[in-house]
Amino acid sequence: MTVRLDGENLKIEDVVRVARHGEKVELAPEAVERIKRCRAMLEKKIQAHEIMYGVNTGIGEFSEVVLNDDQVKQFQKYLIYNHAAGIGEPAPIEHVRAAMVSRMNVHAKGFSGCRPEIPLTYAAMLNAGITPVVCEKGSVGACGDLAPMSQCALSLMGEGECFYQGSRMATREAMEKAGVPIPGLQARDGLAAINGSNLITGMACLELYDAERWTAQAEIACAMSLEALLANMRPYEARIHELRGFKGAVTCAANLRKVTAGSDLVTGKLKVKVQDAYSMRATPQVIGALRDQLAHARKQIEIELNGVADNPIFAADENKVYTGANFQGTPISLPLDVVGAGVTMVSVLSERRLNRLLNPALSVGLPAFLTKGAGMFSGHMLSQYTADMLIVEQRILSAPSYVQSIPAAADQEDFVSMGMNGALKTRQILDNANGVLAIEMIAAAQGLDFRDFTFGKGTQAAHAAVRKVVAHLETDRPLFKDHNAMKAAVAGCSVLDAVTSEVGPLGASW
Repeated sequence: MTVRLDGENLKIEDVVRVARHGEKVELAPEAVERIKRCRAMLEKKIQAHEIMYGVNTGIGEFSEVVLNDDQVKQFQKYLIYNHAAGIGEPAPIEHVRAAMVSRMNVHAKGFSGCRPEIPLTYAAMLNAGITPVVCEKGSVGACGDLAPMSQCALSLMGEGECFYQGSRMATREAMEKAGVPIPGLQARDGLAAINGSNLITGMACLELYDAERWTAQAEIACAMSLEALLANMRPYEARIHELRGFKGAVTCAANLRKVTAGSDLVTGKLKVKVQDAYSMRATPQVIGALRDQLAHARKQIEIELNGVADNPIFAADENKVYTGANFQGTPISLPLDVVGAGVTMVSVLSERRLNRLLNPALSVGLPAFLTKGAGMFSGHMLSQYTADMLIVEQRILSAPSYVQSIPAAADQEDFVSMGMNGALKTRQILDNANGVLAIEMIAAAQGLDFRDFTFGKGTQAAHAAVRKVVAHLETDRPLFKDHNAMKAAVAGCSVLDAVTSEVGPLGASW
């Protein structure tokens, strides 16, 4: 179903559908009318020679330089040229598509001052599968994502490069092949295309979507380990978490109960310890804290998706131009950084359960390193090394970016969000997290193989899903293939899908 952009109702899932799955987009008719009314007001002000930042003035340190009529006509082109100053490899196609959707929805609000041809061209490009080549690095996340969004905006002049039909080619060639007209840039059009933290926001949508599903799989991995370690299941009773009141912990405990429902551990048929280690019984409090942060981040990102992220802001209903800083990326970069650190935290928890599965002093009777041939075979000993390496990298990446401002533009732009750093490192944290969780799932499945009791229905489904990817480790073999295959399965949510098919959807905290 086509995603209609009206400036009011865009959800993270809509962005994912367009960016990742090729869903079509369209501008709502009422959005087009708002854009036209705003543009008509702007053109009257240009004719009246009213001074407006970035329209008939320079930008940044040059904001006091007033442009003449001839310069106004050329300024937007040179603005885009100057700001297309990124570096590095091309950003993933889904990131750029997400940024384009995010920027279009800003335009749909009707405060950007651009011609309707600008968002309509982006819509045509998205629907045709034309994606501008955008360097991954260069944005400081204030005045928006200027460098990457300028590479996007080059396409509006038929310049730069694009990915189209599996090939990288000149933008003009791609536009001609797809039959997409090139609108060119007139007054304000260029700055309207770049003046928001839209690549950060688009990436945040994709990363949050993935983090939410990763968190559900972290709960499934935990449930598998709890059963393999003969856990006392009383710490996951609802009343405990309701008494404290954190919604994320209540949700996590409910999910653990749902996955393990029907287990002999739950029905009391097995003798268990009075209390387990924190890495087991504190799971709802720890994963729940991440769930609460995910809920906050979702709220912030969806506010940004449907907000006015421009400077200046052209309010046609008031016939007024507002100058401010709604391009500032901090409202997204701060929660995104916290989500990344939270994923690292839960990854550490996963590794601690892995340690208990492998260590014969802690594993409640499981064979050392989950192999019957200890000494001759080392079992999953080295899997922990790999998980530890991934976690140390996550810890390094968890240092916050939102306190790392470096002034730019002759100190006119003297505090910036560095939100792109946050988005890039959160993406890497999540990639590592898939590996950490994969290794716990492999070990937990191996541990379950050595137990002889009835597991919960969700645990059984998770075990079966792991076994479709990784066979039981009878004798030592190279484990890198298992690690990589299971990591891909976690990224693809195959274990989550298997469990929810068996027990129904797991609860969310948002």
